Amino acid sequence: MTIEKDTEMTVPLPGQRTRWGLSNYPPPEEWDRHTQADPKTREPHDYMLIPTICFNCESSCGLLAYVDHDDLSIRKFEGNPAHPGSRGRNCAKGPATINQVHDPERILHPLRRVGERGSGKFEQVSWEEALADIGGRIRKAIVEDRKDEVMYHVGRPGEDGFAERVLQAWGVDGHNSHTNVCSSGGRTGYTHWMGFDRPSPDYANAKTIVLLSSHLETGHYFNPHAQRIMEAKKNGAKVAVLDLRLSNTASHADLWIAPWPGSEAVIFLAVASYLLREGKIDRAFMERWVNWDVYLERLHPDAPVEFDAFIERLTEDYAHYTFEYAAAEAHVDAAQIQALAEMVAEAGTALATHTWRSATAGNLGGWQITRSMFFLNVLTGAVGTPGGTHPNGWDKFIAHFPEMPPPNEEWSEKLWPIEYPLTTNEMSILLPHLLKDGNRGKVDVYFSRVYNPLWINPDGFTWIDVLTDESKIGMHVALTPTWSESATFADYVLPMGHASERHDTMSFETHTSKWLAFRQPVMRVAMDKQGIPYTDSRDANPGEVWEENEFWFALSWEIDPDGELGIRQWFESREHPGERMTMDEYYDILFNKSVPGLPDAAAAAGLTPLEYMRKFGAFELVKDQYRLDERPLTEAELDGATPDANGVLRKPVTEETQPPLVGEAGAVGLQHKDGSKVFGWLSPSRKLEIFSTTLADWGWPEHAMPNYFESHVSARNIDRGNDEFVLMPNFRLPTMIHTRSGNAKYLNEISNTHPLWFNADDAAAMGLKTGDLARVSTEIGHFVARVWATEAIRPGVVGMSHHMGRWHQDGHPGSRWVMGKVDLNRNDDGIWKLRYKEGIKPFTSDDPDSERIYWDDPGVHQNLTFPVQPDPVSGMHCWHQKVRIEKAHPTDQYGDVEVDTNKAREVYQRWLSMTRPGPGPDGLRRPEFMMRHVTPRRKAYHYQG
Repeated sequence: MTIEKDTEMTVPLPGQRTRWGLSNYPPPEEWDRHTQADPKTREPHDYMLIPTICFNCESSCGLLAYVDHDDLSIRKFEGNPAHPGSRGRNCAKGPATINQVHDPERILHPLRRVGERGSGKFEQVSWEEALADIGGRIRKAIVEDRKDEVMYHVGRPGEDGFAERVLQAWGVDGHNSHTNVCSSGGRTGYTHWMGFDRPSPDYANAKTIVLLSSHLETGHYFNPHAQRIMEAKKNGAKVAVLDLRLSNTASHADLWIAPWPGSEAVIFLAVASYLLREGKIDRAFMERWVNWDVYLERLHPDAPVEFDAFIERLTEDYAHYTFEYAAAEAHVDAAQIQALAEMVAEAGTALATHTWRSATAGNLGGWQITRSMFFLNVLTGAVGTPGGTHPNGWDKFIAHFPEMPPPNEEWSEKLWPIEYPLTTNEMSILLPHLLKDGNRGKVDVYFSRVYNPLWINPDGFTWIDVLTDESKIGMHVALTPTWSESATFADYVLPMGHASERHDTMSFETHTSKWLAFRQPVMRVAMDKQGIPYTDSRDANPGEVWEENEFWFALSWEIDPDGELGIRQWFESREHPGERMTMDEYYDILFNKSVPGLPDAAAAAGLTPLEYMRKFGAFELVKDQYRLDERPLTEAELDGATPDANGVLRKPVTEETQPPLVGEAGAVGLQHKDGSKVFGWLSPSRKLEIFSTTLADWGWPEHAMPNYFESHVSARNIDRGNDEFVLMPNFRLPTMIHTRSGNAKYLNEISNTHPLWFNADDAAAMGLKTGDLARVSTEIGHFVARVWATEAIRPGVVGMSHHMGRWHQDGHPGSRWVMGKVDLNRNDDGIWKLRYKEGIKPFTSDDPDSERIYWDDPGVHQNLTFPVQPDPVSGMHCWHQKVRIEKAHPTDQYGDVEVDTNKAREVYQRWLSMTRPGPGPDGLRRPEFMMRHVTPRRKAYHYQG
């Protein structure tokens, strides 16, 4: 592929020849009929190029499906150059979508369990039977006021806002996410600074880039981020990476620091101390936008309420964070920390920082690592600036359907237990334990969607215990295109579409641009283009595969067939009353009413907004916007708003008011002392909160400031003389993503081994070498892995990537590209054992490549051996494990897992005792400004005891 210098691309109008930058992409005017040589015969062949979005990670990069004009088969996927985030470029996972579409192992028809749950036996049923059974059960729960017994548990959703609207229409508090196995720590740290819960670095314009973990090739939005990081490097930017491994990104860095796990905050605070004492700070920005007066009031009440006094006291408060102190805590060279400090100082307001999982997801108090990292941006004024770090909300756009159901009044203790009032977000990992507690009720209908809970979560055997207990989960419906470990424990397995077989809108904070991308069922679009009739996406997809959106519409109709419950109205056609709304009508309304600028852009191209999005697959709303905190409020926004004592502009609210998705109910902005009325931030003060009144007032006053929170795996807690190590299990490879990519043969060809990364000196000291088996013991059990002795990981730490260890039982369905066959046993004392009977091997199918499989390693399901370790503030599962490593025992085999679920229960109860339960101020269950996917009325926030 030829890449020209000008790589910034905008969507052209049809008929225009536009310089794309990626010069070998067909121009859009050829997308309806593009001629290209057949790769085998070299004969010319005609294709339709239809845009959609990749679904093999969370980046939502653009794809173009090449659909054969003759038989409407999809021949390949390439990048969509009209997509503002990915700009026509994809990693290996994008083109591998073709494997998933043509996977001979995929599920093609609705299936219903026969025999006991977990037996792996299913029968094919009709969609009508499945809808009637599931819908009737949900209707009964709603009518009997058991609304908290309906739960939708989603991993990576792949869409914005659709499922939340469905659940709100049903009136249930049933949205459960995967966030606390993913990003709760990172989100919490940002939330208590600015209300927004994610960063959006302007990498392309940065002078210094500081990355916590390997974001260039495996982190959040890594493909769009990687492009812009490399552009910045080309323009002279310096890159610093803090990572326990020598990742691909670290190998490109100007500075690689491999600190002891959990010590990252002390490094950032040492840099902050340097900036303060050297005066390398943006005083004007801090004086205007930091709540320094609250800091003085709470921590230094005797000091004059003056900015100079604030800087003086702040410098003193952080003076003990010297390079030497930080180096001793982090077990690194002080010169490295000084080098980082100098790089940060040189950047000024062009400092781009980012973290998402990594250390913030691995450690007790990981959210303070985020707080401390963003502290550097605040001190230097590199917030919302060119080359600085934005909040995600500035660069992400969610298109909400204009007609929204009213908020409900429900609050589920199974999702938002009172012990975790500040969690970000639902306490997903604790669901089986909360159900076992016996005092929080049951789940009557449980949907798992793009989620494999017993595999991805810690303590998977406890998940199996609950998934097989019908008194705790009455019905499990797995919405999935492929078999997973959890799907075999479902009552219904319903086949849903892959990336090219469904509708979704997506937007992510990839750079300083706000864009919306459109995932669409490309075969259905191709049928439209050729005038072939259809009823819904099942007529275009393989077998009876359905798309979720149409499924949710049909299920909602089944729950409320006569409109008596008030649910049906939200899914009824506006054009044809009495009929269900079609996807064309839904997205026609959405794009016309909810996407600013799109109707005008479409009209200029001679298209409707829906036609425009079907044609190009993406729309850029705005680009290169900075300092939106200073955006003046409009008269409409100010209507009825008055400033409180702190200048926060508020409108009147009642107990019936629904808080916004983020921000406090009634708050619209900030009135500064100079009289300016601006948007500000989404924190309670509408400023950047160096002192978090939320943390202080909700039970954590000692952590109200950016602080060093010693991890559960700090060096003081690890007995190296007893062969104890820190296991880092939460990194992933650039070619794989959890369980979603397991059925992609191209990706398995690239990544098909699962070694235990072991520092070469540590391995030699224990008499271990590459290829040897080692037993790794956690607090509740052990697993057996194969050693890889390497210099690419720091001493005292071992690591295993988070993408393998897939299995199925003999006689149970599974994906043979990636799953080994196991014996699975549980004794009466709660001891589980898993052992491979058979690795991956060639098999016969409709795909001849299945007989050419040369890899045999299914990997190690390490997560089974991890107890739940939820951070008491953020709710983040602390992935890092204290482990003891020894040579494998004579009876051990590769991949063996053994776990005592009684011990797992004890660990849950111990970590639960670390919490400081609500309610908080005014008897609230949770601060109103913190995110909630389905937000109830304000009255639901009051704890009733």
